[in-house]
Amino acid sequence: DIIRREMDSLAACITKEQGKTMDDARGDVFRGLEVVEAAAGIAPLLLGKYQEHVARGIDTYSMSQPLGVCASLTPFNFPAMCPLWHVPLAVAAGNSVVLKPSERTPLTAMMLAELAMEAGFPEGVFNVVHGTKNVVNAILDHEDVKAVSFVGSTGVG
Repeated sequence: DIIRREMDSLAACITKEQGKTMDDARGDVFRGLEVVEAAAGIAPLLLGKYQEHVARGIDTYSMSQPLGVCASLTPFNFPAMCPLWHVPLAVAAGNSVVLKPSERTPLTAMMLAELAMEAGFPEGVFNVVHGTKNVVNAILDHEDVKAVSFVGSTGVG
């Protein structure tokens, strides 16, 4: 509900930062919102499974466990959609996220972080860092980062 409520504010920020038309910017937010809504209902799928007697004397089970810290490296041309694809699913699976947006569109990422806090994300679960290639390399080289979602060109990292 928060993202839907703030869709026009997010779209206006995207328009100012990136140059999209308001309709395109709303589409950027809306396509991300679809993933947020899917992530909100994903918990039952992450419970794991138990199956008895798959063979004589053999039971099987699976369980989902968080990886820990995930990174999201996102491009300038989809400053809301890509973070909204990456962050909600990682958090729903029990991970924390470090988002490194394009240096050309930092404000949209900051708005998303503020909305996440408003929605009740605990401090430290969704983090935003800014910078250029050296920041990307630091994220990629950090031993605590266990997964990376990346959308962009090879020149970025």
